[in-house]
Amino acid sequence: MKLLRYGPSGRERPGIERADGRRLAVPDRFGDYDEAFFADGALTELRSWASRDSAKATPIDPHSRLGPPIARPSKIVCVGLNFRDHALESGMALPAEPVLFFKATSSLAGPNDDVIIPKGGTKVDWEVELAVVIGKAARYVDPAGAAAHIAGYALHNDYSERVFQLERGGQWVKGKSADTFAPLGPWLVTPDDIVDPRNLTMWLTVNGERRQNSTTAHMVFDVPYLVSYVSQFMTLLPGDVISTGTPAGVALGMKPEPKYLRPGDLVELGIEGLGSSRQRVVAYQDQP
Repeated sequence: MKLLRYGPSGRERPGIERADGRRLAVPDRFGDYDEAFFADGALTELRSWASRDSAKATPIDPHSRLGPPIARPSKIVCVGLNFRDHALESGMALPAEPVLFFKATSSLAGPNDDVIIPKGGTKVDWEVELAVVIGKAARYVDPAGAAAHIAGYALHNDYSERVFQLERGGQWVKGKSADTFAPLGPWLVTPDDIVDPRNLTMWLTVNGERRQNSTTAHMVFDVPYLVSYVSQFMTLLPGDVISTGTPAGVALGMKPEPKYLRPGDLVELGIEGLGSSRQRVVAYQDQP
């Protein structure tokens, strides 16, 4: 099943996309796709409604903006250097354990929203990633039991401002958390619609030129391991996001000279079974 949210930023409403491509509004009784929705087991009830009554549901205007497919979660946990080729191009050693950092939840954006170069930003970079959304609270879970805690998967572009991340000292979170730096979606796809998250093709282009082309099979640490690992250090709440890392092909690793994003550039990306998204790059403007 494909869950989506539609409407103006900050006022999105929940919906679904059926297998035939029709987008339908979800009844108000389900609320939003947030922590309470997943914690209360409403996803199971929504699946029953979708198979039984969705044919009578209100269609969504096909021109409606898509928001992130989940409401703002309690946290966005990211995994760095989780593809061997990306670690190599970044000039960093392959980690013995997952490298964890956070993105501010205020960076969450719709899949096709503009990405805004932050004030003072000069080295904005892209990263196509598989995101995992938690469906049930996870504390000290084993990899073998991790699947029971997953609500679904989504496409994520983990934007970075490399100066803030790597040249300003401190934690990576500073370069990862600007507004619009976490476009998510178009959908949250439930596990029953994903054949094997360990072998999904993933790609990204800038202005039509292919920059990333890989598969989740090249991850150093797979999804069950990551869910288990993160849960050893913090409680993962329903609706939380784990973004699982990116393959080679980012601007940072380009030789002889990185080609960072500039206003007017168009970034397009996709992951098999999770759809595609596109973001136009725009310059930051001070508010009047």
